[in-house]
Parts: sequence; C-alpha cells; structure tokens
Amino acid sequence: MREVATLAGVSRMTVSRALNQPEKVKEVLRNRVLEAVAELGYVHNHLARSLSSNRSTVIGLVLPSLENSIFAQTVKGISDVLHPAGFQLMVAESADDPKDEERVIATFLAQRVGGLVLHATHHSPAAVKMLRGAGIPVVENGDIPADPVDMVVSYSNRGAARAMTLHLARLGYSRIAFAGLARNPRASERQLGFRDALEELGMPFDPASMVGVSRGFAGGGEAIAYIEKHMPDADALFCAGDVLAAGALFDCDRRGWTVPGRLAIASFDDLELMRFVNPAVTALRLPRYEIGRRSAEMLLARLLDRELPVRSVDLGFEIVHRASA
Repeated sequence: MREVATLAGVSRMTVSRALNQPEKVKEVLRNRVLEAVAELGYVHNHLARSLSSNRSTVIGLVLPSLENSIFAQTVKGISDVLHPAGFQLMVAESADDPKDEERVIATFLAQRVGGLVLHATHHSPAAVKMLRGAGIPVVENGDIPADPVDMVVSYSNRGAARAMTLHLARLGYSRIAFAGLARNPRASERQLGFRDALEELGMPFDPASMVGVSRGFAGGGEAIAYIEKHMPDADALFCAGDVLAAGALFDCDRRGWTVPGRLAIASFDDLELMRFVNPAVTALRLPRYEIGRRSAEMLLARLLDRELPVRSVDLGFEIVHRASA
C-alpha cells in the first residue's frame, strides 16, 4: 500500500479508503489509486482487513451440486446484491452429504467468512453446533425447516408437490406416479407432499407409485421403464426435477408413447428447457433468483447492523400449465 500511495501521490489512508470505502474518496483520487494498483499488480489483502476488523467481506455458499443448472439463478441473485456492497462470494459443493457439508462449513469458518448461505436444511449435529457458535449470519435455502439454524429464505417442497399432485388430479388424472432422486432430503419432502395430496383426494396410496431414480436425463428414462414394468396403467408422471422430466419425455418419444395421450408429464423447477421441448412441460416455477437476492439482503442487514424485520421468508411457488398435462 505504501508503494501504491507513492505512485499515486496520495496518502496510505487515501489508498485504504479508495479500496475499502470508495464512495468516500473523490473520483479523481480514486482513479489515481486504481491506476497505481493496476500498474503495480497489487492485490488487496482482505484477510488482513478481516483480522483487524473481525469481519470478512467474503460470503460462503454451499450448494448440493456444482453441475446442476437450477442453482445458477440463486447464485446470480446472491452475487447481484453482494457485489455492489463490496462483498464477494465463494462457492463450494456438499454433494448432498451432511458429512461433506460439515467439512465445507468448517473450512469456510476457518477462512473467517462474514456469513454463510446453505442450500440445505438437514445438517449434521456437529455442523449445527459450529454454525450456532460461529457468531456469523447464516441463511438456509432449499426448504422451510421447522427449526432453522438462523435465517431462512425458501419455499416448501412438501407444499409445492402437494399442489402439483392436486392440479393433476383436477385435470382428471387418477393413476399418478412420482419419480425423484434417491437419498435426497428435498425429494423426500416432495414425496410427502405427493402422499398428502393423495390422502386429501381420498385416493389409496400405492408404494409402487413412487420410484427413486438416478440423476440426469437417464433418471427420467428409468422412471418410464419402471412405469412400463410396475405401473402400466399410470396416466401421469410427476417428476421431482426438470431434467428428469425431460429425460422421461425423450424416452416416451423413443417408445412411441404420446404425451399427454399415453402419459402426462409434470415437473419441478421450470427451467427454460421446459418451455421449448415438445410438448412443453407443465411445471412448478420456483423463485430461484429471488431466493438468492433475499438471502443476500438478509445477510447484509445483519452484517451492516440494519433492521431485520423477519428471519423466515416463504417465497412460495407457481404452477405453470402447459401441453404435457
């Protein structure tokens, strides 16, 4: 910083303010500092700043998967709020494994992150203890837990699955199958919502109507193969994810099954893909971007000592009806 100050012809205090509180420095001085930074290849030491202030400008985000595109809008929403406020986002993967999540959380806390966003609501006891003892704001996404660690911004998987199942029943479908990922806590909540709807409709629950499948398009094909073998009279398939629904749709086309004539298909998430396949897929639209945006706003409110009116926000969902059902 001394070298930057010398080259820019300003004080070290001006350099510090230009990098940490740019709004407090005149534009002409700020530009001189930034030009000197660029010429010298200087990288500001945010860790040193966090050690002196006991507060980091880095926010940690833990996602179940870095391959799944459904999380892209949430990441974008978080970044759009954090970046203008001078905070940066660091992303890690948990693979939907509580032990892996525990290790990632420990690593983030060791790096003195200013806050955490967790796209999970089921944690190991050790992770919960670490989170509650860390003294930093934590926002959970992915569901509405009964006992949140700190703050929550999400929607109810169980409520959304119930609503879609009821929607299919109102359309006249009476033999509805459900396909979801195995060993996924969000998919488990969606299974409960599926069963809630059947009970509400007075339809008997048949365990054979639910199938656990693998990730990706292949999982949708597995669901269709399962229906052909174990539930041949099914008239609708509710998939717990868009990629599964697309895979099911492609497999129906391969088999010569008409959709929705032979089998109606509905999905969860409403990625852009769902509007452009043929037929377009009926889906639950979830406010992924808004979840990210609101999560970041709640973190900043706590970090900047602003008033926080609520600690739990349910942003709900929307059923988008299309030709597949």
